[in-house]
Amino acid sequence: MALIEGREIFRASTTAPVNIAVVKYWGKRDPTLNLPTNSSLSVTLSQSDLRTHTTASCSPSYPTPDTLLLNGVPQSLSTPRSTACLASLRALRSQLEKADPSLPPLSAHPLRIVSSNNFPTAAGLASSAAGFAALIRAIADLYRLPQSSTELSLIARQGSGSACRSLLGGYVAWDMGSQADGSDSCARVVAERGHWPEMRALVLVVDAEKKEVSSTAGMQETVRTSELFKERVRIVPGRMKAMERAIRERDFEGFARGTMAESNGFHATCLDTQPPIRYLNDVSWAAMQAVSLVNKAAGRVLAAYTFDAGPNAVIYYLEKDWGMVAASLAQILREKEGWVERGSTGEGADLSSVRDVLEKGVSRVIITSVGEGPISVQDHLIDENGDAVIA
Repeated sequence: MALIEGREIFRASTTAPVNIAVVKYWGKRDPTLNLPTNSSLSVTLSQSDLRTHTTASCSPSYPTPDTLLLNGVPQSLSTPRSTACLASLRALRSQLEKADPSLPPLSAHPLRIVSSNNFPTAAGLASSAAGFAALIRAIADLYRLPQSSTELSLIARQGSGSACRSLLGGYVAWDMGSQADGSDSCARVVAERGHWPEMRALVLVVDAEKKEVSSTAGMQETVRTSELFKERVRIVPGRMKAMERAIRERDFEGFARGTMAESNGFHATCLDTQPPIRYLNDVSWAAMQAVSLVNKAAGRVLAAYTFDAGPNAVIYYLEKDWGMVAASLAQILREKEGWVERGSTGEGADLSSVRDVLEKGVSRVIITSVGEGPISVQDHLIDENGDAVIA
């Protein structure tokens, strides 16, 4: 808390992670409440490599309305999603203030929020998930709310469906629920990150530009026009059970096969949408072929690809198999930003058939691991005078 001209400024800051789904969320049964047509499951990635950093601040000295600055650019908080989240958080704070009149009336003060990503925004790297999770957690900390992360995931879901999973670490499910009001559509931990810490992820950043068709617009069109989507809704519950089992039993082959099948099925429904939605490009297809060639050369499934609503590839593998993965990809990616040479690599797969496409199409790589949920920090993006701190 700081003072400006005799008026208090309250601040709280947090960082929140990206999560990459292995069972995809695509389709809403209730667009207003952001209730999904199927459950989903994701891996929370390390914040050392992919994170959103957000400071939430309020003060009676701030003018209305609430404001948000993302990566130095003003953003609207008047969208239905944002207003729903802020209203829910203010209502919870108001309940505390009514129960204890000695508390400062933070719920009545305008909010000033500053946020930054250390990765491209809206490029298929789950920026909205990390962003809304950081926003919800920072305001919850600002308001000193007692709700658990699972309870807060009910609010985060209203902002961005996948954001509910970024409020927890490790391997996280978002249960679709069955209640009409969405009260049971929330996130839960399938396994803590320490359960299977050997899991690694290699992100191939193919295109850092904002995607042409947003996830929100895309999934609504898929639900409305795709015949394949009806089949997807039928088979995903079985895939959820199989994926949870693979994670519990640390069965990488089961995890890998399920992850790739899910990615393929998700993008097939996108192509079956009218008009077709194509999130993948030629570099994405080359990345899929590279993974297949690595697995073939190894004689077993040791790597798995997945793609969210964008062309960037996420390749899961276990730490013990880094040698084979690195030996295969280093010949193409060694000069890319983010590549790390470490350990003995040995002989890798022959990727000559995709070398040119990947060399030209991959801009950078991110080598990361399973991570934890949001972290409260003292590094504020709003100074004691209430001004944004520009990095």
